[in-house]
Order: sequence, then structure tokens, then C-alpha cells
Amino acid sequence: MTRSKTSGKETRADRPLTHDDVVMLVGDLDDEAIVEIIASGATVRDLDEAIAWAESESDVMGELEKRLAEPAASVYRILMTRKELEPDR
Repeated sequence: MTRSKTSGKETRADRPLTHDDVVMLVGDLDDEAIVEIIASGATVRDLDEAIAWAESESDVMGELEKRLAEPAASVYRILMTRKELEPDR
């Protein structure tokens, strides 16, 4: 049997999200949103991509107009909904 370059181990970016991951990457978010993000089945990589889209930092949003794939798209929608609900600071 051939093992992958990661020796069959899951990389940090490809593992399912934990509560701590979401808080560390997104910051202050209500528990309901955190539960929704985790329930989406997103990985750390998906959350990173959704955050980049939410902050308009992803280079794939420019000329290529690449669509955001699931479950990152679900996480993006959750983040954007919460962003709209935030009071102006």
C-alpha cells in the first residue's frame, strides 16, 4: 500500500473545524454562528477561503470569477449574514 506525502495523516487545513479554530480565525462570533459553521462540515481550509472572500482578499475573485465551492460557500454566507448584523463601530 502506498502512503500519501503526508504519511496518511490529515493536515491541519484539511481537518474538520473545532470551536477553538473558528474563534481563533474569525474572532468574536456568537455561539449560534459558530455551531452553524462547524455543522457545515467545513475544514480549516474552507474557513480560511470563506474569510478571504468575506474580506475581499481572495485572488480567485478577480478576473477568473471562480465560484466559491461548498462548504466554504456556506461558511461565507454565515459570515456575511453576521457581518450585516454587526453594529457600526
